[in-house]
Amino acid sequence: MEQESERQELERLSTELFDPELLREYKRTYDDYKISFVPRLLGGFLVFCGNAVYGKKPSYLKFRAVEVIARVPYHSWSSSAYTLLTMFYSNEQKALKLSAVSEFSRLAQDNETMHVVVISKLACLEHKVNFVIHTLIPMLFAFFYFWASYFLYFINRRYSLELNYCFEQHAFDQYDEFLRMNEASLKAKPIESEFLAWYGRHPVNQYDFFMGVRNDEIIHRNMSIHAIEGLRQIKA
Repeated sequence: MEQESERQELERLSTELFDPELLREYKRTYDDYKISFVPRLLGGFLVFCGNAVYGKKPSYLKFRAVEVIARVPYHSWSSSAYTLLTMFYSNEQKALKLSAVSEFSRLAQDNETMHVVVISKLACLEHKVNFVIHTLIPMLFAFFYFWASYFLYFINRRYSLELNYCFEQHAFDQYDEFLRMNEASLKAKPIESEFLAWYGRHPVNQYDFFMGVRNDEIIHRNMSIHAIEGLRQIKA
């Protein structure tokens, strides 16, 4: 019940961020956050490689790849936390830290799964999908990202969370640009998805859907920093 309540709270926030002023205020909170060197380097590498393969401009097919990769850190954190809890279950403070991040990751995994399922369907409707470029390569990216996040979580959890900040910031920027470039055409396109309805979202058109996805990404970005602050508040 508690997790369902938190999911509803995140859904409420995502809807509120449809208001441009509220979005600016929410985003501004961590716009100037200083990323450490290691996650900044890895984040820049991931973005560079993605742009090299899919181009700098946002598109359905690029989003399909982005969302395959975006689910990875949350799964990685859960796996890493599970391993660490097996090793340090008798240390209550460590268990609190690990459980706090795991709770966030479970909610974000469900949300990102909704993104990838629905966007994959939309991409197939709009374009012809190439298996190597749009399925195999994202899986290889995801494999690298999973283990990078996993080992960073072992070494320094802040690094792994900051790497996610970089990736989610890039995703937000891409969706924001896509919405500005295609507002009229997206508003004219209906959207139907059984998975989306199951998740509990009912956008009236593709513009509303992508607005919600964009807002989700900035929420995930900010929640990554909230998680870092939470780790600092719990005594080591």
